Amino acid sequence: MAPPESHPQERRQDAPAGTGAVLEARSISKRFPGVRALDNVSFSLRAGETHALVGENGAGKSTLIKVLTGVYRPDGGELRMAGEPVRFARPSEAQRAGISTVYQEVNLVPLMSVARNIFLGREPRNRLGLIDFARMNREAVGLLDGFGIRVDPRSPLRRLGLGTQQMVALARAVSLDARVVVMDEPTSSLEPREVETLFRVIAQLRARGTAVLYVSHRLDELYRICDRVTVLRDGRHIHTGDLAGINRMRLVSMMLGRDLSEVRRTGVTSFAAEGHDAARAPVLTATGLAARHRLHGVSLSMYAGEVLGLGGLLGSGRSETAKALAGALDLDAGELTVGGRRLRRLTSAGAVRAGISLLPEDRKAEGIVPGLSVRENIVLAALPRLSRAGIVSRSRQDRVVDIFVKRLRIKASSPEQKVGELSGGNQQKVLLARWLCLEPTVLLLDEPTRGIDVGAKAEVQRLIDELAREGLAVLLISSDIEELVEGADRILVLRGGAPAGELVGDEVSESRLLAVLADRPPAPEQRTPAAEEDPR
Repeated sequence: MAPPESHPQERRQDAPAGTGAVLEARSISKRFPGVRALDNVSFSLRAGETHALVGENGAGKSTLIKVLTGVYRPDGGELRMAGEPVRFARPSEAQRAGISTVYQEVNLVPLMSVARNIFLGREPRNRLGLIDFARMNREAVGLLDGFGIRVDPRSPLRRLGLGTQQMVALARAVSLDARVVVMDEPTSSLEPREVETLFRVIAQLRARGTAVLYVSHRLDELYRICDRVTVLRDGRHIHTGDLAGINRMRLVSMMLGRDLSEVRRTGVTSFAAEGHDAARAPVLTATGLAARHRLHGVSLSMYAGEVLGLGGLLGSGRSETAKALAGALDLDAGELTVGGRRLRRLTSAGAVRAGISLLPEDRKAEGIVPGLSVRENIVLAALPRLSRAGIVSRSRQDRVVDIFVKRLRIKASSPEQKVGELSGGNQQKVLLARWLCLEPTVLLLDEPTRGIDVGAKAEVQRLIDELAREGLAVLLISSDIEELVEGADRILVLRGGAPAGELVGDEVSESRLLAVLADRPPAPEQRTPAAEEDPR
C-alpha cells in the first residue's frame, strides 16, 4: 500500500472527519482490586478521523484501550460498533470485528519471518491448502514498500531494528483492512524519517474512512495529525472536543487537573546556575546526557541541601534522566561529575559507590522484594557494609533496621513481617530506608508519593525536607504540580527528552510551570549532535 503524496497536515484540512461513530464506549467502568481504573467513561470514535487519547500515568488510557480491543471485559457500560452493541471476550474477536492495534511494545513473534508476522493467522493458501510462501512474501514486500522499508520478507523479525519492527507491526495492522486502528505510542521507537512515513500512512487511512485512535504524550504530534481529543484523568472522562479549539495550556491543565484561572504566559526565562553562589560547587553535574529516543542533551547541577525538581509530562524523559544519573540507562553521550570527580562510564554499582541512590518510580517492579521481610528489604543494599569476612552480622542489621524504622516511622508488626503485607506508604518508606542506609550524598526520588495515602504522603514530604536540611542533594520527580512547586527549590522542566526551561526563585510557581509544560518543543538544532547523528 503506497502512502499518499500529500502531507498529512494538508490531508487533515482537506478531508474532515466523518460524523458517524464507528466505535463507541458508553459509561464504561472497570475495577481491579483496590482501584477503579475506569469510572463511567464514555467515548466515541468517528469514521475517517484521527482521535487523540491523552492523560498522565494512571489516567486510564491503557485500560480503556484494552476494553476496546477485547483484552478486558468492562464491569459496567457497553461497547457499540456502527450503533450495534458488541461484546469481545478476547482480542481475536475485536480483530474480527474490525479493530486492529499497534502497541508501543512490539507484540509480534521474533523468531518468525517478517512475512509470517504480517500475515500470521491468515496466511495465503494454495490449492492444496498449504501456505503459499511465494505469494505471502510478494504481498509482504508490496506492503512494506508503502512504508519505505526494504527488507527481506524471509528474514526473522528479531534481526531487524526496533523501529523497523514497529513499522512491520503497523504494516500488519493496516493489511487487516480494519475499520478502527488503535496506535499506542507508535512513534516511541521511530526515527524522524519513519515518523513522517507513519503520518503519511495515517493520512491515507483517514482518506479511506478508517478511524484512528492515537495515544501519545507528544503534544506536537497530536496537534499536527489529530482532529479531536479525549482527556482522561484518574479513570474519569474529563473532556472530548476538537483539538484545534483547545490550546496547549488548556490541554495540559485538564490532564493535570489544574485551574487555569490564574495562569498567565509571562516571560518564563531561566538559567541553570542562577540563584547559586558562584563559589558554591555542585555535588553533581551532568552535561549533555543523550540516549537514543530517550534523552537529548539534558544538563543539570545538584547542590548539597537543595531539592531540585524535575518536571514534565508523561514521556518527557524524567525517569530516564534519573536512571542515567544512577547508572541504570546506557548513554550515547554526556558527562557526569560527582564530588568533583568525572565518572567516565557509570554503572549502577559505580553510582552507589559514588554516593548516588535512586528510589525508582515503580516500587513493586523495581524496588521492594514482597516475599522478604522488612528487615531484609532495608539491609539488602547495605549487606556488604554489614559483613565481616563475608559473614553478615545480624546484630548490626538489627541496629540499622531499628534506627530507620523509628526515624521513618515505618508501621509493621515487627521487622520480620513481609514487606508485601504493608501499606503502599510503608513500602515506600522501607525502600527509602534501604538507600539511606548507604549514606548517599545524592538522592534521586522518582514519584516518591505516588500510590500512597494522604498521611503517608505528608510524612514522605517531611522526610524529603529533612534530608535536604541535613545536606543531601535531592532530585524530586513528581507528576503532582503542587507537590513539585512546594517541595523544590528549583525546577528543571523536560519535554520530549530535552530541556524545556528551568524555574528558579520567584519563578517557581504553578502558573510558570504550566506555561513551560504547554509550550512548543525545542527545535531539532537545539539538541545535541550525538543524539541527532547517531547512525544506529
